[in-house]
Order: sequence, then C-alpha cells, then structure tokens
Amino acid sequence: MLEYLRIRDLALIENVELDFTTGMNVLTGETGAGKTFIMKAIQFLLGEKLSSDMVRAGSEKAQVEAVFYIGSEEYMLRRELIAETGRSRFFLNGNVTSQETVKELRPSLILHVGQHGQQRLLQSSFQAKIIDDFLEDKSILTEKDNDHKTLKKIIADKEALFVKIENLKDKRELLELQQKEIEKVEPEEGEEDKLEAMRKQYKSMDYIKNAYEEGLSILHGKGDSGLLSLLNQLERVLEMLNKNDDFDHQVGNAYESLLAFQEEVKDLNGRFRSSPEVDLDLEMSSDEIESRLYALAQLKRKLNRSLSQIVQLKDEIDTNLSFLDACSLDIIRLEKAEKDATLTLFATVDKLNKAREYAATHFCTALQEELKGLGFSEKVSVIPEFVPHILNKGAEENICVENTVRLLWAPNPGQAPQALDKIASGGELSRFLLAVIGLQESQSEDATLIFDEVDAGVGGITLNRVAERLTSLAEKRQMLLITHWPQLAARGKNHFRISKEFTENETFSRCIRLDEEMRKEELSRMAGNE
Repeated sequence: MLEYLRIRDLALIENVELDFTTGMNVLTGETGAGKTFIMKAIQFLLGEKLSSDMVRAGSEKAQVEAVFYIGSEEYMLRRELIAETGRSRFFLNGNVTSQETVKELRPSLILHVGQHGQQRLLQSSFQAKIIDDFLEDKSILTEKDNDHKTLKKIIADKEALFVKIENLKDKRELLELQQKEIEKVEPEEGEEDKLEAMRKQYKSMDYIKNAYEEGLSILHGKGDSGLLSLLNQLERVLEMLNKNDDFDHQVGNAYESLLAFQEEVKDLNGRFRSSPEVDLDLEMSSDEIESRLYALAQLKRKLNRSLSQIVQLKDEIDTNLSFLDACSLDIIRLEKAEKDATLTLFATVDKLNKAREYAATHFCTALQEELKGLGFSEKVSVIPEFVPHILNKGAEENICVENTVRLLWAPNPGQAPQALDKIASGGELSRFLLAVIGLQESQSEDATLIFDEVDAGVGGITLNRVAERLTSLAEKRQMLLITHWPQLAARGKNHFRISKEFTENETFSRCIRLDEEMRKEELSRMAGNE
C-alpha cells in the first residue's frame, strides 16, 4: 500500500505531503485544480516520462517521493527531474537505482485505472493479457516462449546453413582451382623469409670468393705486372743501391722494410690461394633456392595474395570443401532437431490453448456476474473469441497455431456479440474495466488501486452500483479514488481536497486533508449547493 506521498516543484504543485490510510482515499476538487498532477506524479515516480517543462518555473528540479509497503517490507522511492537537462534519477531506499528495477516493482505497488486504462481495454493484446493473468499455471507461457525461441533458432541455423552451402557451391570450381595451384607449390608459413636468409648467405660466400680471386689477380697480375713481381724488381734496385758506396742515397732502411713487407705479401698470397673455409650447412643449393623463390612469386602473382594469406587461404579452402562434402550430415541433424522442437512446441501450445480456453470460459462467466452487479442487464453476455496466430513457417502439417483471446460482448439482450471498440460507450468501458479489476483484486493484494474518474459517463442508479463495488473493493485493498461525484466521495475513509490558489501572479495547487466539517462543505460543493 501507499503510505506517504510528497511532491515538490512539479507543475503547479510547490510542496504537497499526503498521508494515506487503508481503505478508500478520495481526492476531489474543481476541474483544473491539479488532481491530474497528483496522478502524473505517482506515474512519474514509477517510471513514466515527464518533460522538463513540468518542473515548476524557477526551480532547478522536481521531486516525487513515496513510502510503499509490500506486506511488512518498506520501500522508499524517490525520483528527481532536472529542469536544465530533462534527465531524471531514481532512488530506492536511499540508493540510486535503475528505471528497470522500479518498473519491475510497479505491478506490486499500484494498479492504475483511468481513461488510459479504458483505451488499453479496447486493444486485443491487452484483453489477451487479462486472460493470461487468470491462467492457473502461468509458467506455461514461459515454457511456450522458450520452446518457440528454440525452434526459431534451429530454423535460422538451418536457413543459414543452406545459404552457406549455395554460396560455396557457386565458388566450388574456383576453390578447387585455387587448391590445385596451392598444392603444386605447397607453401609454408614463413618460408620466404627462410629462403631469403639462405640466399643472403650464399651471396656472402660468393662475395668472399670473388674478393680472394681479385686479391690473387692484384698480387700476380699478367706477366711481370703483379705486385709480387714488382716488389722483386724493387728489391733488386734497392739491393744495387745499397752495394754502391759512392754516394749517400739514403735508402738503406727502406731495403729492410721492403724485405719485411715482401714476407707479409707472400703470406697473404698463401692465404688467397687457399679456398675460404665457409661452412654454410644449408639444406638447399643456391639454384634450388632461386627456383623455389620463383615458384612462390608465381603463386603469389596468380592468386594475388601474400604468402601468409595463401597459407591461410589453403586452410579455408580445405575447410570449405570438407564442409561441402560433410554438410549433408549437418542438414540431417538440424532437420531432426527442427522436427523434435516442432513436436515439443506443438505439445506446449496445445496445453496452453486448452489452459486459455478454460481460463477464458471461467473468466467470462465471472465477468458477466460482475457486470450485472454494476447495472448491466441480467442477460449481459461476454464471449471469448479465439484468434489463431501462426508461430512458425513450414509445411501445412508442421504449422503450429497458438490461440490468443479477445473479448466479445453483448450488453443487452438481442444484440449480437461484438468487439468492445465497436459498441462500448465511455461509461460502459468504465464499468467494464471496474468489473475486470474486481476480478483481479485477488492478484497483487498489496498493490494500491487507483481509480482516476472511473465514474465518467455513469449516473443515477448505475452510479450507486459503481459506488457499492468500489466500497467493496476498498474493504480489501487500499484505494485512491479521484471523482466528481459526491455519492462516491461520501464513501471515502480519508478525503483530500485539491484546490488552485493565486498569489502575487503565481498559481499554486494545494492539497489538504479534510476534517469532518470541511468534508461536509466539500460534498455540498460537489452536489452543486451554494
């Protein structure tokens, strides 16, 4: 039940605090006084949207807070609407919470009945939900949804498999051609780098051999032009000069240096004559390496891919061709799974259809009795119409049909049953919805019933019937009732009056709890007395 409600800076409401009791709490006031804002505030608190222009002019934010009880457990809810951004924040028991959490709580906190509820009542989907709320075992709805999802996934997987098969069939010839080209060469990941490294080693070895040969050519040359021959000639010249003592030619030391240098050159000659000891220990010859690199380059050119991509392509081709060869087994597996899932869904939907038929029959019978108590004819008739809904595609014998329910009624004898939106007036819809709520009152027993002008279009004896039914409901459930009829307001256990005040060019909606004397005055005003 709703124990406490506070609204601050929302539309015309500056600051209102309301303490509600069990039973019927009545809210009355002139049209336009702000009763609607009270209901909007409660709906906003429980998840409905409000635009930022609903924040009272001059205020930074609007705030609605309430204390609810579900059994003995207390729930303190608060929601703030920021004027500048239009964003809002939810708080549950003092902590920030999400809109989803609050919306999940809502069915346990309030059951709101108003003109919006009347319009929803005209929707076939809402009527179907009413019937489903009266199923003895609601878990069958979840079971049906799960079975349907399972079947849909299997069908989607099978369709995706067929699409993949068709795409690969169109590419099979190309895949096999590419596979043949790759198998001719049999490339390996990283093979090019390995071959290039070996090629570099061979090139280094060739460079050294060429250098040795060039060194020997310099040392020996052709005829007497080699360095060794020239050094020998220079040695003889220096030797002759050293033997001649007639002049001081100053080459004595040079002769000794030349002899030492000749020894170095002879040693170098010996080294150049011996083959360089380079052990490459390579698994391929230079020609084999060049041939292999050429084959890889040709393959890359044909397939227009890098070697790494070709290796990856080979794996993909092998996988796809293997898939095409083995896909028949996957098709058989999925077709069997589809058949099994269809049979399971058939069984669940059949059980659900029977449960809905039972629930709809008993609901409509009980609803007729409720309507009779609200001033309708003793011959009023409510009939469930079962509307087939196909859940899956496929052969006719495999089509699964779920029956949803919509309500047909004949309020007067001699009328053919028709849909509510065809013949129901506003007053009839109000009473029809009240009758539905009367049947639902055993569900969510802690939720507060909120009736927002449910008496619209109702008067006379019928209004008394409505008042009696509301009073009966209020004996079992907390109720908030907005009404313009004194016949209804007089039955309230707790009475609030909402009025509009004007102060210094500002407009305020005020809400006060009435004592006995004030209540008499308000009922008199509602009755049209001066």
